[in-house]
Amino acid sequence: MSPEQLKEKIRIIMDFPKKGISFKDITTLLKDGEAFKAAIKGLAELVKEKDFDLIAGPEARGFIIGAPLAFELGKGFIPARKKGKLPGETIKAEYKLEYGTDILEMHKDAILEGQKVLVVDDLLATGGTIFTTIELVEKLGGKVVGVAFLIELTELNGRENLKGYDVFSLIQY
Repeated sequence: MSPEQLKEKIRIIMDFPKKGISFKDITTLLKDGEAFKAAIKGLAELVKEKDFDLIAGPEARGFIIGAPLAFELGKGFIPARKKGKLPGETIKAEYKLEYGTDILEMHKDAILEGQKVLVVDDLLATGGTIFTTIELVEKLGGKVVGVAFLIELTELNGRENLKGYDVFSLIQY
């Protein structure tokens, strides 16, 4: 399935979560087993030449894309969870939301010094959540070798905000 065919599987919901937003709903792609499989295989193809040890993804949609991508590529997966969700000793990083802030955490022993990490999420808008995941990886001594997304909203220039990192996206709007 081509990226354009996959794009057809994504439902657009206007004015969600607020007026003026054109929300890209991936649940319609996820429920189609063949489309979901093609999306993961397509992302795997984009990043297959990168040398990395682990994939890290932020809660929750980064798990949905990152974990099956890690499985497909035979890599480990590291979750960046919301505050208070991980049972072991953690490090944390705060990020801004439209109305306030939130915190992501990773286990302190999730990444070994020098391990190469691909950071994965469902969507690149401005890059806020992905920056927080990158910060956690780098605090633990990991080296971020790239960031990969199922969808990139090109008009929001998130790629520009990620200068210095290789950026991969399967579907662009």
